[in-house]
Amino acid sequence: MASKQDQMTELQKKNLEAAMRLAQMSIENSQRIMEIQVNAAKRLFEEGVENAKALSSAKDPKGMMELRANFAQQTTEQMLACARQIAEITAASQAEFGKLIRDQLSTGSSDMFEAMQKMFQGMPISDQNALGAMQTAMDTTRAAFEQMTRASTEAFQAFNPQGGKSRR
Repeated sequence: MASKQDQMTELQKKNLEAAMRLAQMSIENSQRIMEIQVNAAKRLFEEGVENAKALSSAKDPKGMMELRANFAQQTTEQMLACARQIAEITAASQAEFGKLIRDQLSTGSSDMFEAMQKMFQGMPISDQNALGAMQTAMDTTRAAFEQMTRASTEAFQAFNPQGGKSRR
């Protein structure tokens, strides 16, 4: 039978591993977003140079206006595509984070409850009311987190009417 210290060490290890997974996911998603932004900036710069060359060779004001309108439209479309990609990454990240946290709350609270039960069993006086209150608090925390996750998912879907689907 594992000692109480070993049980707590194991719980801490599981929590640390979960925190490391969250940090790694955050870093990876930040890198993806930065890559999208850098690529968009490069494309916009290159197209801006091309547009400036085209504008300098335009013969009449009407041609210049058409070139500017086309450039503005292309720029807007690219910026919206970039924003859409970032929103998709954000939605996927939110879902991954939510799943990881839900799993952690689920297994973590069960593990913590078992550890607390064993700790109380080793004590001369065992208070079942305290144990029940702790389990209720953990269940309430898990339910509140799930409700917040649902609400934020619904809010994001209201913001993104495509539901995270790309039009590529």
